[in-house]
Amino acid sequence: MIKSQFDKPVDRKGTNCLKYDFAAEFGRPEGLIPLWVADMDFCAPDQVKETLRRCAEHGIFGYTDAKPEYYQVLGKWFLDHFGWETDPSWVVKSPGVVFALAAAIRAFSKEGESIMIQQPVYHPFANVIKTNDRRLVVNQLVCVDGVYRMDYDDFEKKIVEEDVKVFLLCSPHNPVGRVWTREELQRVGDICLKHKVLVVSDEIHCDFTYPGHKHLVYASLGQAYADNAIVCTAPSKTFNLAGLQASNIWIPNPDIREQLKNEIAKTGYSDLNTCGLAACQAAYTYGGEWLAELKEYLKGNVDFVRSFLQENLPQIHLIEPQGTYLLWVDFRELGLSVEELNEFLVEKARLWLNDGSMFGEGGIGFQRINIACQRETLKKAFEQLAKAIASTALHK
Repeated sequence: MIKSQFDKPVDRKGTNCLKYDFAAEFGRPEGLIPLWVADMDFCAPDQVKETLRRCAEHGIFGYTDAKPEYYQVLGKWFLDHFGWETDPSWVVKSPGVVFALAAAIRAFSKEGESIMIQQPVYHPFANVIKTNDRRLVVNQLVCVDGVYRMDYDDFEKKIVEEDVKVFLLCSPHNPVGRVWTREELQRVGDICLKHKVLVVSDEIHCDFTYPGHKHLVYASLGQAYADNAIVCTAPSKTFNLAGLQASNIWIPNPDIREQLKNEIAKTGYSDLNTCGLAACQAAYTYGGEWLAELKEYLKGNVDFVRSFLQENLPQIHLIEPQGTYLLWVDFRELGLSVEELNEFLVEKARLWLNDGSMFGEGGIGFQRINIACQRETLKKAFEQLAKAIASTALHK
């Protein structure tokens, strides 16, 4: 078997890396295997690195903006990968998706009004609602036979009872790994249209789907859905560029677009990071082949975890991922409280994972595991987990 480029270890220590260099600041002991924060232990595509090298050698980092080629590259990517025809005028550039979510909440609701999310979900969703003094409304996802589904009756009931103004959709879903079907998206979209609820769709993981599953851009469902949508995208997850802070927010409806732009203007923010713009354009121009190999490697990582758990830890259950590089893993059979499980993982297994409860009450007993790392790292991590369970008599 040919060794993948993604098997090559990359030493991230000593780079002010949040994942590897901040254990003490997060109250963790040194020496844990970190499989938590959602960035990758893989270098960006060579063409992106070369583009940034040229930027550095030029030596001037003044004010820059995007030329038409930037928007053409974006449009081609979304057409080629998702069959979605776009218009350059729809793009509002943002330093990050969470920044855009917060701006949308402020632009389309007032303090005290209700914003809906579907937990367990990416924890900043709840944070940006609460910190902007809006009311959090939760439509809990329901796990049926190992697959998370939407509760449409509860969804509509709460929209009406709580007078919800904005719905934050996570698609593909982080952390449960769902890639929503056309029928699912249309059903929640129809409810939102019926009750005049704006859909803000976080699609930052859109490029990561596994065989048998295809991501659908929410705004591609039809004109009515597009006119009631803000679609948030970024190259940050796809090409490991989060630190360069470049996101592209698509808003087909001109009135909604102007409202969001006005809210962003209130923050004093204008142009994107010079290097972020350059890296984004290079990634979407040249990164297709790199991404295809990455997705195959990640599939191999999922296959490894699935097999390891089945063969060695049958009491720990993988929620089969349809998308993202974040695994949602059920530890409830170990019979530990949230505190006990976290202490066990840190002190005994020597792992740093994301506690499921941070994603909402439905995440209690679960852990989110980032598999965007070298397979040897995963192998070591799960061997440590198995050894710790055996040595502490937690196996059943």
